[in-house]
Amino acid sequence: MPYWFQSETATVEVGGRPMTLEAGKLAKQAAGSVVVTYGDTVVLVTATRAKPREGVNFFPLTVDFQEKTSAAGKIPGGFFKREGRLSDREVLVSRFIDRSIRPLFADGYRDETHIVATVLSADPDELCDIPAFIGASAALTLSPLPFLGPIAAVRVGRIDGSLVANPGYSQLPESDMDLIVAGSRAALVMVEGSANDVPESEVLDALKFAHAEIIRLLEPQEDLRRRIGKPKLEVAAAATDADLERRVREAAQARLEEAIRITSKGERYAALDAIEADVLERFTSEFRTQQVSFDSLEAVETRQRELRSLTSGVTNILHDLRAGLMRGMVISNGKRIDGRATTDIRPIACEVSVAPRAHGSGLFTRGETQAIVYTTLGSASDEQLIESLNERYYKNFMLHYNFPPFSVGEARFLRGPSRRDIGHGNLAERALRGVLPDHESFPYTIRIVSEVLESNGSSSMATVCGATLALLDSGVKIKAPVAGIAMGLIAEGDQIAILSDILGDEDHLGDMDFKVAGTRSGVTALQMDIKIRSVDWNVMAQALDQARAGRLHILDCMESETREVFGDLSPRSELSRYAPRVEVVFVNPDRIRDVIGPGGKVIRAIQETTDSKINIEDSGQVTIFAPDHDACARARRMVEELTQEAEIGRVYLAKVKRVTDFGAFAEIFPGTDGLIHISHLAEGRVDKVEDVCVEGDEVLAKCIDIDPSGRIRLSRKEALADAAARAAS
Repeated sequence: MPYWFQSETATVEVGGRPMTLEAGKLAKQAAGSVVVTYGDTVVLVTATRAKPREGVNFFPLTVDFQEKTSAAGKIPGGFFKREGRLSDREVLVSRFIDRSIRPLFADGYRDETHIVATVLSADPDELCDIPAFIGASAALTLSPLPFLGPIAAVRVGRIDGSLVANPGYSQLPESDMDLIVAGSRAALVMVEGSANDVPESEVLDALKFAHAEIIRLLEPQEDLRRRIGKPKLEVAAAATDADLERRVREAAQARLEEAIRITSKGERYAALDAIEADVLERFTSEFRTQQVSFDSLEAVETRQRELRSLTSGVTNILHDLRAGLMRGMVISNGKRIDGRATTDIRPIACEVSVAPRAHGSGLFTRGETQAIVYTTLGSASDEQLIESLNERYYKNFMLHYNFPPFSVGEARFLRGPSRRDIGHGNLAERALRGVLPDHESFPYTIRIVSEVLESNGSSSMATVCGATLALLDSGVKIKAPVAGIAMGLIAEGDQIAILSDILGDEDHLGDMDFKVAGTRSGVTALQMDIKIRSVDWNVMAQALDQARAGRLHILDCMESETREVFGDLSPRSELSRYAPRVEVVFVNPDRIRDVIGPGGKVIRAIQETTDSKINIEDSGQVTIFAPDHDACARARRMVEELTQEAEIGRVYLAKVKRVTDFGAFAEIFPGTDGLIHISHLAEGRVDKVEDVCVEGDEVLAKCIDIDPSGRIRLSRKEALADAAARAAS
């Protein structure tokens, strides 16, 4: 084989299956390129960087995970037969890779960086997200990019009480836990997933199990790095101007100490902005008054760069000073910027039925974070069709999260849902999915929509709480109420402070964002991002315990705020009067054609007459959705009349359809006739059928027999005798 096609591989076993990393064969013009093979799943991951640009003061990282249907031998559904924008699942995988690797680039690195993970082959029983994650870390590790990895990720399930690494797709329904955990040798860096009311101690056991697997998954990456890793780019440490830092501190520190204690977010930000504007004006004015000779265009450009550098330097110093003051205040005296202690939860207010025509609605306010949440109940036709590489199915529970700019006092165009919106909505959906009633007993499609009205920390957890209120208000019989809380961390050397119910600033300037949702008995969903190199397991355990205490407090507040409506957070006894009604009827599968009619004529007529939707399954289950109880009852009666079957011993008011010498054929209900033999028309001898009945007469007739071929025998004589006996008694 030519040398330019030669590749290097490394293999490790995880979950009882080999995973192989190969570099040097595909996409060699990328800065880093790795192919990860796991079963029949093959994922190519590339890492590239753009040329450096001047003046970039943030890290422009983009991660794109893409599942091409060709990898699974499928053609995309719909009108356009090629892939379009990323699906929600692709966005979610892109997000968890991004959140894990972003903090691990060298300080000061500002080049635009792009990670692309492309599924080349999809094993139907193997999810592609974990191979994509490991490929991203390996591609960065082998590249010249200043990535401080490697890291790895593993999916953790628990089946029959045993923890399983990377369970197959077919095993997930049996698992009461689905966690994706990422980490380095030192510690975890990211956690995301759901659980079925699992106690915190068992969640911690799963995280420790995951970390042991992660350490094994680092070995093939380190092996490849030793063999073919490229030298890393050197990133110059940010130049520090000790004199400028001292002068900015003297000008701003006292005022910043006062400003960060302002409890109102808007007033605090206004004060901080005023301080920054004043300090910048002071230093830039001083810079502009300096006497400098501009004898060339190059001198002008140099002076402009110096001004930009000064502005950037002052802004960064103010940011670091503000962060240091906030963190120091928490560590030194346990007080936070809004005056709370580390375990305090902000004041909570709850309302329900705030949108009268909604099927259910809840308004949840916690401090300066507020969400109005709606529950809408729909029919089977409202289910969402999901086509993935692994399966095609209909989704009957959806939670959509919206974060409009006014929620943080900003003015900008409204666009479609961002990656953040999709991620936060998915977290809240995971938190609630496990407490919903079974679809068989509650055959509605449920859509929850959260509109964030104010945000100052953890609007996703406010969405979970508001969604619980909206579900209770709609009358959905959830198994238990769910609440959520966001935890933070301040770590300075050996000093640690764990913060309950963090503010936006505490998220931005802190070392951890740990969201935990659950019921009173256990965890239903969690998401964690770590911004420092390591977190001790004892700290993790303390954070989970503190989160549980905060969650129980929030549930207590929700209960006390709505006690007059829900008592102990129990759903309303009846669905909203505006919610559609549903009835389930089981009919003989052989009679389905009678409900549908030729070309669907009969079922369309029923739906148009009653303004209902009817879904028929091959098993004979007929589900009727109608706008109100009366319409639903009318549709049910029409279906039952079309599919009812004769019962031996039952008396019918039958209509004579045809008269013969040996008896009369009478219709007992539409589409079903029986024979009243002449001997069963009346007591005694009947010479002619016409002496008793003629075509068009209505007569009482009792079903006395149904032969194996379905022919029905009726008796007018016995029906009259039964009526006489009842009258005599």
